[in-house]
Amino acid sequence: MLLLFGLLFISGVFAACGGQDSDNGAEEAVIDDPVATEGQTVFKQNCASCHAVTGETIIVGPSLAGIAGRAANRVEGQSAADYLQLSILRPGDYVVEGFSELMPTNFGTTLSGEQLDALLAYLMTLE
Repeated sequence: MLLLFGLLFISGVFAACGGQDSDNGAEEAVIDDPVATEGQTVFKQNCASCHAVTGETIIVGPSLAGIAGRAANRVEGQSAADYLQLSILRPGDYVVEGFSELMPTNFGTTLSGEQLDALLAYLMTLE
């Protein structure tokens, strides 16, 4: 019974983290760059159900408020954009301490190259 509950919980988390349109602060920022604005839409459709972008709000994954600044210092010799891209495409490589490895691993196939670039442009506005 406990195993069944655990499986249901985990499947619910995965369902919550993909594809749902959610507003967890993703509309707060005014963005002048059209690519980053498109990335904000990609974020809302694919990421906002698990990640907030304001404050220290924890939904499922860590808040991404200030992620551009933190990402620049996470791995020595790696740019913020490279860190973020790898975190999206291979989330198991950089699991934030205190969080489980629950992020979907299929964004490399579900997002187009343009969508990924736009998402990265948006995340880089979160300083």
